[in-house]
Amino acid sequence: MSFGAPSNVRKRFRTAPKTAVAACALTMAIVGLGYVMLGLLPAALFTFGFLGGLLAWFVVPTAASFGEIRTPFFLTLGLFVVHKLEERYLDFFPALSRITGVPVPDTNSILVYLLYGLASTWLLTPWLMKRGHAFGQYLAWTFFVSMGVVELAHFAFPLLTPGSYEYFPGMVSALLLVPAAWWGIRRLARPSTAGPRLLD
Repeated sequence: MSFGAPSNVRKRFRTAPKTAVAACALTMAIVGLGYVMLGLLPAALFTFGFLGGLLAWFVVPTAASFGEIRTPFFLTLGLFVVHKLEERYLDFFPALSRITGVPVPDTNSILVYLLYGLASTWLLTPWLMKRGHAFGQYLAWTFFVSMGVVELAHFAFPLLTPGSYEYFPGMVSALLLVPAAWWGIRRLARPSTAGPRLLD
């Protein structure tokens, strides 16, 4: 597999300019909202997931179809729901707030709804990829990178707390979520000889 980052970035903007601009705009919006709502550390994690996914979409030469990632996608999505439940009921955000010093965001604020709305675009991945839209591949990359790389932070958070290394909310479900996402990354990065011509 040849990456050739600069040439692949130029190719994305040449072959799918509207999608490239939209992908950059969505990435910046989510990273910005993450910083405003949660502070620097969570924003850095958002950046790693969405910017990392954007860069992977730019530079990895793949034309994988949704059929090739269907199983890891839905498995990862299901485990993500379980993960969010673990975080919610075991007080992930209060625990994170004690590390960052940033107050827990108001769950009824417009910014929270906006952030969740932007992140929920991941649910469009199957529909877009089945129709050969390049934006679907961008969403797939950000989804798998966020789940497979960023969620590893749950195992680093205890190192930022006083006392001994112990459970941090979200850690248990991340044990299954992260490998499922790695499976998706592997499938997505594998070149496809039967992939559709992507639409802008």
